[in-house]
Order: sequence, then structure tokens, then C-alpha cells
Amino acid sequence: MRGALLVAGTTSDAGKSVVVAGLCRMLARRGVRVAPFKAQNMSNNSVVTLDGGEIGRAQALQARACGLEPSVRFNPVLLKPGSDRRSQLVVRGRAVDTVGAADYFRHRTALRQVVADELASLRTEFDVVICEGAGSPAEINLRATDLANMGLARAANLPVLVVGDIDRGGVLAHLFGTVAVLDPEDQELIAGFVVNKFRGDVDLLRPGLDRLTELTGRPTLGVVPFAEELWIDAEDSLGTVADAPVGRPRPPVGGRWLTVAAVRLPRISNSTDVEALACEPGVAVRWVSEPSRLADADLVVVPGSKSTVSDLEWLRRTGIAEALRERAVNGRPILAICGGYQMLGRRIVDRVESGAGEVEGLGIFDLDIEFDEPKVLRRVDGRDPRSATAWHGYEIHHGRVRRTGDPGWLELDGAPEGSVAGAARGTHVHGLLESDEFRRAWLCEVAERAGRPDFAVSPDTSVAGVRAGQLDLLADLMERHLDQDALERIVTGGAPAGLPVLTVGRA
Repeated sequence: MRGALLVAGTTSDAGKSVVVAGLCRMLARRGVRVAPFKAQNMSNNSVVTLDGGEIGRAQALQARACGLEPSVRFNPVLLKPGSDRRSQLVVRGRAVDTVGAADYFRHRTALRQVVADELASLRTEFDVVICEGAGSPAEINLRATDLANMGLARAANLPVLVVGDIDRGGVLAHLFGTVAVLDPEDQELIAGFVVNKFRGDVDLLRPGLDRLTELTGRPTLGVVPFAEELWIDAEDSLGTVADAPVGRPRPPVGGRWLTVAAVRLPRISNSTDVEALACEPGVAVRWVSEPSRLADADLVVVPGSKSTVSDLEWLRRTGIAEALRERAVNGRPILAICGGYQMLGRRIVDRVESGAGEVEGLGIFDLDIEFDEPKVLRRVDGRDPRSATAWHGYEIHHGRVRRTGDPGWLELDGAPEGSVAGAARGTHVHGLLESDEFRRAWLCEVAERAGRPDFAVSPDTSVAGVRAGQLDLLADLMERHLDQDALERIVTGGAPAGLPVLTVGRA
């Protein structure tokens, strides 16, 4: 089997990422050499790769589905929004500029070549490359600069499957309309549809799918059911809804639950850090966005941010800043990661990210931070001197610790890392809680601080195992619910010739 495919979606969060991950896992289990590819991603959830760059978290998960280490090759262009109008532009894993919509035009020719070169290279090395689109291909106002949807499909002659989320409603109109608004040359590459997150009796949907085929000349390759168990590795902040639980909480091993309130910052980044906590039986994690939700939590997590100074002001405006100070004074557990860690210090000097200059922090940690270039990007390994457990993680940040009066929390390269202030812990390290022994030991410490002596950790919870199980579940769904013969014909042979062009609304 040799070929390539682009999985596009009618909307953001339609399920492109999970369909690609499932297809990658399915093919890898059959012995196919498969790789993922997303030409351009927009996400603040990223990871550091072995080759020293950063890519979108979803592409890292898709790489693991293929049995590969994450690489900048799989996501050569990444946009990290810092505001509603400006994003950091990351090319081949390195930040090169901060751009708005108008600025982006300056880069499009060079970026188009970067994308084309990376995809061509992957196609020579792997049997199959499964590409993921971005947003929706029906965003025709952006077609001239499109690198990830029909622009990529046209440039590389890729067949396209369009995924629609039936849970949102109107999926048949979304699928039809996505094709109908495209230029004829783009329509010719739309080979079929996939309906995602279906609940109920598929026979009730079938007449609509048959009519969709009559109207478009394109088949629906499958209807993927909603799977309650799927939750790990959210693609972007759409999955971090305030007051929503993280994961599927399992009953406690001991006699008590441990409750975690994760602050849903407006410019949250690497929100997936809290997923490791949600893997633990008896740990209930919930996103929160107002101060009353912090009062009863055993642990509050302040995650990373792509706009640290702006999100710090939001903490003050919402009253969460004062609630955090009150927790610290009362000796109640707080975990602050990267941008969240910086906000809880005494002072931030930022002439890089926001240009705000000197800004007063919350003062929970005796810490001064200064933003500087270049961005720190690295994988790290260390130990917790208190529990003697090893940990692994990665760093993505501009902020440097210029002064600290706090004892270090962790040990990195033989030196202290992070801060301890009463029951508050702070660190620049993402992914820290995926280290199972470290996480268990630290949660026991949190439970003791929170007055939960009956809480007990599970001795065998493995975040990597949970993630692998999620990938296998995705692959099972793809195998059971997609037309495998039709899928292989499209991947190896491309979009069928002579597909009709929809002319609705055209002169």
C-alpha cells in the first residue's frame, strides 16, 4: 500500500486529529510504514521534539500512533496565538516572527515551499502519509494563503476526506456546503465523507447519507460512533471548557477523592499537562474560570500561557488572583506550570512577548522573571530530591529566572529547578506529571497537605499506557466503521476521475 490522503473537516474540532491518529494507528498495526503530516497548525498545545523544535501536540500523538518519535517534519508550520490578532510563527520547530493576518502574506511563498519540501520528503520515506487539514477547507476567504487544506491538496494532488461532527448538528448541510463553496478544481479532489461522533441508530441517518451521495456524487465512507472513553491529548483549547471535567474520573482506590481545579486561562497553553492527573483513579479534575470554584478544591493548577502578562491581568480582573493568594497564605496546595509559575512570582520583565516591560506578579513565589530570546526549547530529565523519584519533561518558554529566594522544588542537571513556597509548587517543566512514580509520590504529598489521609494512589496507573489504549481504541473504531476497501482505493489511487462539480449559487 502506497499513497497519501488529506483529512479535512467541516469545522475546527470536527475530529480531524483523532481520525488521522486512528488511521495512522490502524495502518501501523498492519505493518504499513505510515507518517502523519499537518502542514500548518494553529495551537498553543505543543511539545518539544528530539530534533530540538516544537510541534503541535496532536502531531506528536499521531507520530506515536505510527510508532515514531515526534519530529518537526510532521508539522513544519505552527502558529501560536498570543492575542486575537497576533500569533507567533514557528517554522520547522523554531520561532521566526510574530505575525498578524496582513503580515502573513509576506511569508506565504517561503512557507509554501517549506511545506511542499517536507511532504515530498516524507512520501519518499514512508508508504503512506496521512495529512490533517486545518480548520475547514470552506474558509474561502483564506484560500489564497491556504497551506494546509485545498492549497496543499492541489499542490500535492492529494485525495481529500471531509469529516463532519454530527454532535454539533447540521452535519449533512456542513458536508454538502463544504464541497459546494469550493472552486471546481478543488472539488475534484474531495473523494468522500466521514461522519464523526454519532449517537443512536445509524439506519435513521442512512437516508440522509444516501441523499448526500446523490447530491454530491461522493460516498460516505463511514459513520464513527461517539466514544465516551476518548479524551486524552486535546488538540486545542476548544476542549478546555470552563466547569467541564477533564477525562473520565474513575472511583478512588482509597476512601477519598482528590479534587483538582485547573484554571482555564484565556490564552492557555499546554493545557494537556493536567491530563496526567485525570488518569489517576480518585482524582477529579475540572476546568474553572471564576474564584468560587477554587475554594473547595484540594489542589489548584495554574497552567501555561501564551500571553503571560495578559492572562495575569485576567487573574486579577476575575478575582482568581486574590483566591490564589488566600490559598497560599492558608497553606493549601497550588501547582503553577511555566506561564502560571511566572505569574505567581514577584516581578515579570517582558519586552519580548507583550512588550509591557516591568509587571508586578502575585508574589506567591519570591521570584523575578525576565523574558528573553531565544525561546528555551529542550527535553529535560531530573529527580525529585524529596521522594527520590525520576521525572521527564520538556521546556518551552521565553521567561528566565533572574532571581529567586525560594528553595527549589526539583533537581535538574544537579541544580535546583522550580520553587517551593509553603504548599505551592512552581516549575517551568511541562509533561512532568506523566512520570508515573513522581506523580504518585507528589499526589500523596498533596493529599496530606489537603487533609485527605484516606486518599491513595493506584500502584499501576501508566499515562503512556492510557495513551496507547486511546490510540488502539481509535484504530479499532476506524477498522470497524470505515469502508476499508474504499479507503485503500482512495489512498492508493487518489480521488476518482469525473467527480461532479456542484454549481449551486454559481453564475
